[in-house]
Amino acid sequence: MASELTISELSARSGVAPSALRFYEAQGLVTARRTSGNQRRYNRAILRRIALIQAGRAAGIPLEQIGAALGTLPTHRNPTRRDWERLSRGWRDDLDRRLSTLHALRDRLTTCIGCGCLSIDRCSLLNPHDEAGRAGPGAHYLERDSNEA
Repeated sequence: MASELTISELSARSGVAPSALRFYEAQGLVTARRTSGNQRRYNRAILRRIALIQAGRAAGIPLEQIGAALGTLPTHRNPTRRDWERLSRGWRDDLDRRLSTLHALRDRLTTCIGCGCLSIDRCSLLNPHDEAGRAGPGAHYLERDSNEA
């Protein structure tokens, strides 16, 4: 088994498109050695780094934060379970805050959509204090701009 992977092999093993791998490299998230023919060769340990990138992206973690996390990992060995646990603890508070915000938004959306009217005085999401009701009847938020044709 070779110790290095081509970009095609890495793509097949990770499920990440070659264009995304090149983007990750351009962003400094992964590194590749170049052959004399200027072809990329990736160390097999890159597979775990890519798994972390994909997990972070799936959780909505910005690439900048993912890059900072990757910067704390060892480059001379595969990351261990302890390394991964440390990184996940670092993201947990951020994820919990975002989940809380999403739950609150979901609850307010249900109320708003359920009312069927954007001018009801209880719509704290899109029409706080019944601002649309003061403009008269109709769907004020959905009217087209008179400059559009």
